[in-house]
Amino acid sequence: MIKIHSMTFNSFQVNTYFVWDEAGDCLVVDPAFHTADEREHFDAFISSHNLRITGQVNTHCHVDHILGVHHLKSVYGQPFRAHPGEVPVAASAHRMGEIFGLKTEPLPIIESYIDDENRIAAGKYMLRALHVPGHSPGSLAFYSPEGRFVISGDALFAGSIGRTDLPGGDYEILIASIQSKLLVLPGDTAVYPGHGPSTSIGREARENPYFSMAE
Repeated sequence: MIKIHSMTFNSFQVNTYFVWDEAGDCLVVDPAFHTADEREHFDAFISSHNLRITGQVNTHCHVDHILGVHHLKSVYGQPFRAHPGEVPVAASAHRMGEIFGLKTEPLPIIESYIDDENRIAAGKYMLRALHVPGHSPGSLAFYSPEGRFVISGDALFAGSIGRTDLPGGDYEILIASIQSKLLVLPGDTAVYPGHGPSTSIGREARENPYFSMAE
């Protein structure tokens, strides 16, 4: 059975997700740990659960979501993977970090591109990449039919949506991509967002005010 666990890191309270199979092969989504204590907490979870990291992916490359990318690459040997639309976002992430008081080194280049409908391995299970632009040009969500969940990044939150006032953001595109890519999933699909508590597709389709406003 596929398993998922989250940890919340850095001053922006980003949810980092661990997705793994029965053998302990683990995919990390949005490694956001920043301080030495947070890195130790991350490493301790991997060790205590006997997990083997076999991949890292990013829903998008805003600075708060990529702070642990170097650690995953240097310590665990996992390449930096994201949508090609995130290339300029990743290139400017460290400068955005300076604006928000986060000292970071420039990111490595995105070594492997993830496009819409690509399959991403989490051990023996496969997550389906869904391109949901609007918060960021290359924003992705990762959907598990077996686990009945979707990791939505900063596209869809419980009762809200991602901000669209950062470079590359577009409100109308975000609304359209959520409606066409996420709200069409089964209603009992759990939604694990980039910040805040989990929700479900059914709840957001019924109650999220942005979609009643968009109708």
